[in-house]
Amino acid sequence: MARSDFKFHVTKRVRYAEIDAQRVVFNSRYLEYFDIGITEYWRAVGVYDRWPDHSSPEFHVAHAEVDYKVPILLDEEIDICVRCSRVGRSSMTFLFELHGKGADDLRATGVEVSVHVAEARGAPTPAPDDFIALFEAFEGRALRA
Repeated sequence: MARSDFKFHVTKRVRYAEIDAQRVVFNSRYLEYFDIGITEYWRAVGVYDRWPDHSSPEFHVAHAEVDYKVPILLDEEIDICVRCSRVGRSSMTFLFELHGKGADDLRATGVEVSVHVAEARGAPTPAPDDFIALFEAFEGRALRA
């Protein structure tokens, strides 16, 4: 995968609260960066326009992984790149890459699988077609498995 495979990114500056004693971003923060990325990705896709009252379909993260490549340091600006790679019956798979701002210098990669649920503690259920259509239109390709 290359940075050019991602249509979307959001830029973020590393804050003091995000680093460890060596001035390197603490490992758990990478998942927070992915969360920032996915929130802004959903905004770019049009989820918040389609459901302005935030009543959009409910998804829970079922799987998350991070591969660390090169440390990210205090006060660096990073680009959080996000794309939806696949839609299953009730799940969506999102890919992430972290790079220095405007650079093609891979710092970390990640994957998250989110599962659509009918209610906060409910069982997985198929994601609505109109919701998935937003992501397919944004990515310019079919995502359903």
